[in-house]
Order: sequence, then C-alpha cells, then structure tokens
Amino acid sequence: MGAAATTSMGRTVTTMRNGLYSVQPLPFLRLQACLSPAFPTGSYSYSHGLEWAVEAGSVHDRASLVDWLAADHRYGSGRNDAIFFREAWSSAMRGDRVMLFEVAEFAAAFRGTSEFALESAQQASACRLTLSRVWPDPLLDEIAQTLADHCIPLTLAVVLGIRCAKDRIPIVLALPAFLQSYVANLVTAGVRLIPLGQTDGQAAIAALEETILATSADVATATIEDIGSAAFMVDLASMAHETQYTRLFRS
Repeated sequence: MGAAATTSMGRTVTTMRNGLYSVQPLPFLRLQACLSPAFPTGSYSYSHGLEWAVEAGSVHDRASLVDWLAADHRYGSGRNDAIFFREAWSSAMRGDRVMLFEVAEFAAAFRGTSEFALESAQQASACRLTLSRVWPDPLLDEIAQTLADHCIPLTLAVVLGIRCAKDRIPIVLALPAFLQSYVANLVTAGVRLIPLGQTDGQAAIAALEETILATSADVATATIEDIGSAAFMVDLASMAHETQYTRLFRS
C-alpha cells in the first residue's frame, strides 16, 4: 500500500510503501545542504559549554565526550530542540501559523543560559538569511517578521523544522538528520578541544547513532508540554564558560 505527497509544483517529494519512506533527490539535497558544515550558520564557533567541560576535566577522551553529548541529547537541550523541531515541522505541515508562532516563541524563551540563547539565535538568523536568498519561503519569512515585530529571536530548530516541512521531508528522516548535525558540530568542537584524532571523532559520531535514534523515537509524539531538562551539568558548563579566561568558542 503506498501514499505520496506532492508539492505545488507537481513534483512528488515523499512516498510511503509498506511503512517505508523515500525522499526524491531534490529535497534530500536541500536537506543535506542546510545541515552541511559549509552552510553559513557559524556553527563552528560554538561548543555548547563543551569548552569549559574539557578545561574542567569532565570531558577528556572519546568515551567521556560521547557520555556528555548523549546526556545532553537524551535529557537536555538536545531533546528539547528535537521537540521544537518536530512541533515546528508539524505546524508548518498543517499551515497552522498560530501554533507555529507559539512554538517559535517558546523555543526562543526556553534557553538555560545567555550563551545558549546567543548560540541558537545567531545560527538561526544566519540560516534564515541564507535560505531567504537561496530558497525563498513566504511562510518562514512571515514567521520571522512576526517574531521580529515582537522582539523575539528565531531558533535554529524552528527554522529547519519549517524548511523540512515545506520540502515535505518526512519527520522520521528530517529529525534524526537534524540531531546528527547537532552532534557532529559538537564532536568537531571536541576533536579540537580535547584534542582527538579525526578517526576518534567519527567513532564518537557513530557511537551516538543509537542516542540520536532513541531521542527521535521518544519525541515522535511529544508536544511543547513535554519540554524539560535534567542535564544540569551542561547548563552549568555553559554558565561557567561565560567567564572562562581562555576561550576558542563563543559558547
């Protein structure tokens, strides 16, 4: 039994057969482009508090890096951003602007530290600006303007959630891809900070695959009512990073 979703341009984007999804090449290429390190969001300049964790000795090798990032993704801001991404995707798929604004507003407010707020807002702004020049989207521009009118910043999870919805990329593919890009950026920071070799970095990303899939599955039916964090050390690391004497990263 099969189903298909079609864009306004008449191109079939996703299909489902026997419970399996497939994505046509064009939207999949766009997803890869948006999540690529080459996409100009400035993600390379943020460590999400990892820089302090390394200096404090909490993260000192590949195993401790994997443990730190797994905790963040299962119980901290990684999980929360997964929920915001899913809710933004769902609202955009329905064209529900009221709910989309509510999700975007909550996502902007729910940042544990000033550096986390800066990290999310600046990457989101850069991402949205690039998207508006390369692949313009009226809905994303409308939400961005409405938020700006209320002095509320965009967040990266919301921007990418909307983008994936407009390209009709199934959430079962879009969400894990989003989380892996989040992981990959922080692993890259860990490779520079600890330091680790490139092979160790890839091994860390591989070790976090099950965490990414587990988080994606856990938030599959979550709503903003399920937002919450128990990764206190990650938040404390971010707070301490604000006054860290020597810093390579902005967060």
